[in-house]
Amino acid sequence: MKTAQPFISIEAEQSVLGSLLVDNTAWDRVADLLKAEDFSRREHRAIFAALGRLINSMKPADVVTVLEELRRTGEEEGGSLGYLNELASSVPSSRNVRRYGEIVRERSILRGMVTKADQVHEIAAGEQTLSEKTDAIAALFSGVDAMNSRKGPQSMSDVMVKVINGINEVAEGRGVVWSTGIQDLDRMTGGGLRPGDLMYLAARPSVGKTSLSLQITKAIAELYSVPALVLSQEMLAEALGRRSLSSAARVSLGHIKTAKLSDDEWGRLAEGVDKLGRLPMWIDDEAALKPAAIRAKARSVKGVKLIVLDYLQLSEGDGDTRSQQVGSVSRALKALAKELGAAVIALSQLNRAVDARPGRRPQMSDLRDSGEIEQDADVIAFLWHLGSDDAAQIKPIGLDVAKNRDGERGVTVLNLNGATQTWTQSTQTLDDFQHGKKQHQGGFE
Repeated sequence: MKTAQPFISIEAEQSVLGSLLVDNTAWDRVADLLKAEDFSRREHRAIFAALGRLINSMKPADVVTVLEELRRTGEEEGGSLGYLNELASSVPSSRNVRRYGEIVRERSILRGMVTKADQVHEIAAGEQTLSEKTDAIAALFSGVDAMNSRKGPQSMSDVMVKVINGINEVAEGRGVVWSTGIQDLDRMTGGGLRPGDLMYLAARPSVGKTSLSLQITKAIAELYSVPALVLSQEMLAEALGRRSLSSAARVSLGHIKTAKLSDDEWGRLAEGVDKLGRLPMWIDDEAALKPAAIRAKARSVKGVKLIVLDYLQLSEGDGDTRSQQVGSVSRALKALAKELGAAVIALSQLNRAVDARPGRRPQMSDLRDSGEIEQDADVIAFLWHLGSDDAAQIKPIGLDVAKNRDGERGVTVLNLNGATQTWTQSTQTLDDFQHGKKQHQGGFE
């Protein structure tokens, strides 16, 4: 007696094909669910593909026309006239075609899992390093969750229900939006960051994008008790910890590094350590992350709602050129934000052209390595120095929200306390600095 294969349902495959042969309109009920590759038999894949070509070309697809299509494409071994007739007579109607298709799809996913499991064994037995093996295995399973269903179109009525529910939640204070703690940034983004948002914070080196992202992360983790993950590819976790502690305790970073602290500072330091230790915040300092590794690390933090990548250009993507590689990481970050319902803040370097520009105010063309960043981002914010006194403890920094997919654009001024790595909203405006630039440089931009 032949044992049934647990990951194949020949009957369901035949029922899908038979339904389509007797009722071409049934195609609309499975086209979003199935691909030819989901069928286990080669002849079934060929027949499904032929049916699709004919129906999508507005041509009749019956036993005779499908057979002719198979002959035209050199796939006549995919089905004989007798077998096609057998399929057409195997179902009384196409009423249950969607359920048949779901069974075919489920079995296809399970076969894919088995194949991936075999590949895991091969990777584990290979000669790569443990880190390379881990990344390769993570990449294999990176799309398994999404495989379970293919999202179909939603009616406008259903969309409107979700929109109204969202508006009511915001009005009642129940909406999912996370304040950044920066007043003008929250105003321009409609309250802060939301699930699925990809925000780029871009600047030249040493402007403060890392410390600002840390302060935003701490604020969201503290205010909303949501898990947050910082992926630091440039600095060690301890270095980020010192910066966070400096800001939380309001103790000079220099004093922390040298351990030359007053009794009062030691007390504030202890309070800061206790406060930070209670936050649902994680730091990972592995360098040169690939998209699969970023995804695996994000999923390792259960319920993560904020992910910070510091910084984009240090990641390793796919492609022949650096622009393509960076673009692949950017696309992966946006997909990850949507998949996990998390906000992602990606830090980005700017090219050197901005240093030669009067006023050094960044613009979109300064984004380093990839124009695809602009396409993927929901929000792009630039930082740049406004003051000329490098020795000043409080440094004015320009913040330009240059792209905002679902809000307003605008410019504001922030103050960075370099000693404690603390950011606050400034009472000054850009005009206060433009006037001085105009007098000495003939224009700000």
